[in-house]
Amino acid sequence: MAYDLIVIGSGPGGYSAAVRAGQYGLKTAIIEKDPKLGGACLHVGCIPTKALLHTADVWEHFLHSNEEGIYCENPKIEYAKVLDRKNKIVAKHAKGVEFLMKKNKIDWIKGYAKLKPRSANGPGGATDMVQVEVKADGGMQPLESKNVIIATGSEARMLPGLKPDARTILSNIEILDLPAIPKTMLIIGAGAVGVEFASIFNRFGTKVTVLEMLPRLVPIEDEDVSKELERYFKKTGIRCETGAKAENITKTDQGVRMCVALPNGKREDMEAETLLVAVGRKPNTQNIGLGGTKVVLDREFIKVDEFQRTGEPGVYAIGDVVAGTPQLAHVATMEGVIAVAHMAGKPAKPINRNRIPGCTYTEPGIGSVGLTEAQARAQGYAVKVGKFPFAANSKATILGSHEGFVKVVADEKFGEILGVHIIGPEAYELISEAVAAMEAEATVETMMNTIHAHPTLYEAMGEAFNNVYGLAINA
Repeated sequence: MAYDLIVIGSGPGGYSAAVRAGQYGLKTAIIEKDPKLGGACLHVGCIPTKALLHTADVWEHFLHSNEEGIYCENPKIEYAKVLDRKNKIVAKHAKGVEFLMKKNKIDWIKGYAKLKPRSANGPGGATDMVQVEVKADGGMQPLESKNVIIATGSEARMLPGLKPDARTILSNIEILDLPAIPKTMLIIGAGAVGVEFASIFNRFGTKVTVLEMLPRLVPIEDEDVSKELERYFKKTGIRCETGAKAENITKTDQGVRMCVALPNGKREDMEAETLLVAVGRKPNTQNIGLGGTKVVLDREFIKVDEFQRTGEPGVYAIGDVVAGTPQLAHVATMEGVIAVAHMAGKPAKPINRNRIPGCTYTEPGIGSVGLTEAQARAQGYAVKVGKFPFAANSKATILGSHEGFVKVVADEKFGEILGVHIIGPEAYELISEAVAAMEAEATVETMMNTIHAHPTLYEAMGEAFNNVYGLAINA
């Protein structure tokens, strides 16, 4: 069967691209190897993780409800129900993606997709159509399309010699279905995945230790944000060891044991019931037929141009498989929209890397966009910084969440907003104002003149912009 577009992979990028193609009137199919649509983000990533984080937030309110005059004797967690709620949320939204396919007349084809070399039967010697073969239980199904989008996503990297299991050695997949809350947990890797699970299980009562080879937690964030997160983690009982290297990891009858090389030259044996390996993700670019194409790889990632085109005519790539953009669901979605617009002859604006928000859903939360202070100085900007603490924000006091700050990095000469970095309550929601401001090329002065409602958390944004020039009212 011939299509205008075949999308390989049904994660946020893949299904969004398919929906947009349907809206543009393109005959579209989406191929998914798993039984349900939605990809890693929906089933074993963003959505189930944030469901558990929300439950951890609620649980923490119960533990400290006396402070608000609400007395709750002997609260307890029934973890089976916590998991059931998480699973119901995932199932609901998987059905939602399936509905979107039907609504937009997109064919859902189940199986493993593989690009095939172009056959020499078109005008000029080779067909203009891209050949795709789908392997499913019923055998092989040949398809062809004017365009193909590779949206095959990524999977967790595992340390050499380790293999995930259901209870002891865990990736982001297995940890979501632990049958009970462990007493102790070691986490290797302090990126978003590692610190989010540290935040979840620490609040559930697990004794958590986070190990990071680099000098700080969440190393892609502004250095001040990393320091604040580590300070808060330690305050709440999470042990954080940066510049640390785990060695000789072995399973035991009780869980896992390892030797950890610490930056002070000492070595320490550590044991725990469970080990979460959160050392990054690798792109799923193997065994999808790229070898017979002109697609160019860079360390397993696919190189694309500003419209997501690969080196193979008619073949685009989006999301976690793409070289040079962060592995974030919202990036994949926008890349899918750009690719479909381009192939449909619609206006398409390429992604600006400095306008991509990053969000980490720990407590306190993290939201960031643009250059860090160090990056801005390294690029030669004369930098002015405005900072405002949530301790001086009345809504934060009402919520009982005083940790953190808003930090604005600006160009001294023109007042250009170079970056905004937030750690504190609802930081992952607040960052949207900064993203919109930067996309609209607003200046610090524009944001100083923007009225922020009171009492709100986002007043802290306005105060931080004012503080670039030392004019914050409440600090």
